[in-house]
Amino acid sequence: MSRAAISLTTGLEDSEKVTVALLVAVGAAEAGRETLMFLTKEAVRLATEGFAIGVACEGCPSIQDLMQRLRTAGGVLLVCPVCFNSKRLDEATLVSNARLGGTVQLWEWIGDGATTFSY
Repeated sequence: MSRAAISLTTGLEDSEKVTVALLVAVGAAEAGRETLMFLTKEAVRLATEGFAIGVACEGCPSIQDLMQRLRTAGGVLLVCPVCFNSKRLDEATLVSNARLGGTVQLWEWIGDGATTFSY
């Protein structure tokens, strides 16, 4: 089956954008596609324990539930190390399906191709 790569630059300052990106990622992962979210800028905080919480809008699923569904479906969070370290975040706080990796690792994962989305 195909791969899906979702790039997200926004954190909880735009929770609706985070929700949409997660819905796309969850949809891909739950459909059996290998799914990777590449987190940069403020989005890197979403990969730390206890941060990805909240509800973007009335009727929206919670960000915490979407993150859990992504993890359960095998989705991976690739966290930009430059962004992560510039915010002085602790690697020990990364959630279980997250790892530090930059553009080289992103392209290695994409390989011969993936459907991509950017938020």
